[in-house]
Amino acid sequence: MLKKLAWCVVLVFMFNQNSWSQLPDFTEMVKTNGVAVVNISTTQKAKPEVPEGAQKEIPMPEGMPPEMEELFKHFFNNPNGGGNGGGNGAEGEGDAQSLGSGFVIDKSGYVLTNHHVVKDADEIIVKFSDRRELVAKLIGSDARTDVAVLKVEATDLPVVSIGDPNKLQVGEWVLAIGSPFGFEQSVTAGIVSAKGRSLPGGNYVPFIQTDVAINPGNSGGPLFNMDGKVVGINSQIYSRTGGFMGLSFSIPMDVVMNVVEQIKTKGKAAHGWLGVQIQDVTRELAESFGMKKTQGALVSKVIPDSPAEKAQLQIGDIITEFNGQAIEKSGDLPPMVGMTPIKDKATLKIIRQGEEKIVNFNIGLLPEQVDKVADKKAEKTKPTNRLGVTVTDLTAEERQLAQVAKDGVLVQNAVKGAAKSAGIQPGDVILRLDNKLVHDVAGFEEIVKNLPAGKSIAALIQRRGSPAFLALKIDK
Repeated sequence: MLKKLAWCVVLVFMFNQNSWSQLPDFTEMVKTNGVAVVNISTTQKAKPEVPEGAQKEIPMPEGMPPEMEELFKHFFNNPNGGGNGGGNGAEGEGDAQSLGSGFVIDKSGYVLTNHHVVKDADEIIVKFSDRRELVAKLIGSDARTDVAVLKVEATDLPVVSIGDPNKLQVGEWVLAIGSPFGFEQSVTAGIVSAKGRSLPGGNYVPFIQTDVAINPGNSGGPLFNMDGKVVGINSQIYSRTGGFMGLSFSIPMDVVMNVVEQIKTKGKAAHGWLGVQIQDVTRELAESFGMKKTQGALVSKVIPDSPAEKAQLQIGDIITEFNGQAIEKSGDLPPMVGMTPIKDKATLKIIRQGEEKIVNFNIGLLPEQVDKVADKKAEKTKPTNRLGVTVTDLTAEERQLAQVAKDGVLVQNAVKGAAKSAGIQPGDVILRLDNKLVHDVAGFEEIVKNLPAGKSIAALIQRRGSPAFLALKIDK
């Protein structure tokens, strides 16, 4: 019995030894690359105090429903916590200060960090691992990708090696070095959780998702692969508390270096533009469009005078390929278009009313301005049709508020029924039903009267200036 017990102890010991030996050892990687990682502190001159009686920004209380939370915030803009992993802020009576991270990519003094780390900074100080502190010049930054390029006056600096994020595999080990909460040269490790993540406010970045511990102050720091090469810049976290919750997001280095090259040569970055608003194809929408598979980017709006309009793209088209690359979900398309050089020729494969078509167009320049939306409160009246909605024709003022040039009907009320179940709300403008244009109330009622029961129908609506397709089904 004692012999059996002894053998069990030996086997457990050998198993544990073997398991530990399979875990990665990051020590040499940190020794080699840590010297090229820097701490970045910024100073912003104090602004006049808020006049007495003026409303101040109040942090969101804990326990607020998830749908009401702004999940992705910049720590630099909100020292109390948020969605970005950088900007450990400190604000008092004097100048405002913030901390972030960065890394050297060129011996002559080029340093990379996040745009939100240095945004609105009056002075930027780069602190190296050998305790040197140098004033940095902002060469340029790009808010859309959250990348900033700095330059310090120095030579023969230690640099990192740039890796290929496209070769990253989900489940692969990765490592971050940075200054969370100002604790310099902090090292954390984890694995790649997912690739190609699309986040709110980051449409032009296919983020790398990891479970590496990223906290305020880590923003702008490097994400290394197991070869010791930088594959991303740590940029954002998902958090309801302001701290690490196991969801960290990094900007892939192919996107970063594209922006860096443009900033170094032209002073700013330009992004490709197609000129459509898109959404995912759900199972119900796929059925309504006669598709067997839920894939592609569904066009809900074509911007006037855009490359899309010139190429005669239409509302209801489903984009399934861009330059031969498959579009599985709507978030795949913007980064592909955004990284394509301006004026380049490009090709789309689309599905239009069940038929595949090829559309050619020239990449445009993404405009600076973003459409603004307006709210519209509607008076409630009793619905009278099969959808359970009451609609009216739009006045000139209502069209201006809803950003609808022509056609469409305004939803006044939505009670229990197919429309409400699909998500249609008072204030929405219904533009299409079952791929038919809705010109006015009379036309709307005629289309509704002939809608088939028990089948998913696509409805195109406009809500606060943004179009979206919804799938509705009338009970048999």
